[in-house]
Amino acid sequence: MSGNVTLALVVGVLFASGVYLVLERSLTRVLLGTVLMGNGANLLILMAGGAAGGPPIVGVTDAADMSDPLPQAMILTAIVITLGMTAFLLAMAYRSWQLERHDEVQDDVEDRRVARLAARRRDDVDVGPGDIPDPDAPESVGLASEDGDQEPAQPSKTGPSAHPAKEDPAP
Repeated sequence: MSGNVTLALVVGVLFASGVYLVLERSLTRVLLGTVLMGNGANLLILMAGGAAGGPPIVGVTDAADMSDPLPQAMILTAIVITLGMTAFLLAMAYRSWQLERHDEVQDDVEDRRVARLAARRRDDVDVGPGDIPDPDAPESVGLASEDGDQEPAQPSKTGPSAHPAKEDPAP
């Protein structure tokens, strides 16, 4: 029983440290967190497989003494999936290093704009619905710059004034 408790603690530590690393901004740490969680999943499947037994080959081991081959196949599949994720994250980190000389994940400009808009609407709860600016209206939607400031929106080119009527040449 002490082996199962020890394995359970190891699985918990692997998952906890893996989740902590995945939530970081550095792709290298995300990669390490993915590997740790993959190894934790492999140990969890191994624990769920039950006690070790003989090889699952008919004629070599009695049916009662055979180990279950399903957890072994699932662990093999999990290893392949973890290897694929590791290769993908390594490629992303390498490309990020080539382009920007760091592997930090940056904030998305659109995500920051949506968060500011949600915070503004949350602050204006006791104001009537007509007082909240419509984010889809052309005059109230601007592009967020990289430093997070709102740039004024360009005038809309749609509508009747966008396409002036063609004048018919007089004969």
